[in-house]
Amino acid sequence: MTSTAKALPRERLLRAAAELFGREGIATTGVEKLCQTAGVSKRTMYQLFETKDALVAESLAEYGPATIATHIPDDTSEMAPRERILRVFERLEELADEPEFHGCPFVNTATELRDPSHPASVVARHHKQLLTDYFARQATLAGVDDPETLAKQLTVVFDGSAARSVMHGTGLDGLSLLTATALLDAHHAAG
Repeated sequence: MTSTAKALPRERLLRAAAELFGREGIATTGVEKLCQTAGVSKRTMYQLFETKDALVAESLAEYGPATIATHIPDDTSEMAPRERILRVFERLEELADEPEFHGCPFVNTATELRDPSHPASVVARHHKQLLTDYFARQATLAGVDDPETLAKQLTVVFDGSAARSVMHGTGLDGLSLLTATALLDAHHAAG
């Protein structure tokens, strides 16, 4: 990865947007601050991105895969499907204990924008669906009768747990893991 100083203006803007929007929110992060953080002029930003909205969407698209990868174990690992699902919640518990945890960037983006047709909301929904799809694949491998429903329930637990951590400013103390385990047990997930 290139250093910030050597990165191209586009890369610097995308990185600054991901950091600032995640930490401070989209609406409260002005173009001025964004450009200053990225070390580029407003003119350069608008040459690279037609609007701030376009930058929001592209930044989420660029950094979304890394966010998903933070939670999902490598599919080549030798963990059982049930363990893979629970690992997602173990990782959420670990992240929620960190002071810089600001919740799920996909949920935060969609909630702040309140417009399901906004380009960034579309990107957020796509990445959130990747997590739900992961849960469904693992639930199928674990022999669950209705993997789609379980996957949606697990996503609700994930999103609710992340929101709870942010709202209370505390870690989850095992709550998400306990709830996910109860769901897996209720659906008779093997492993």
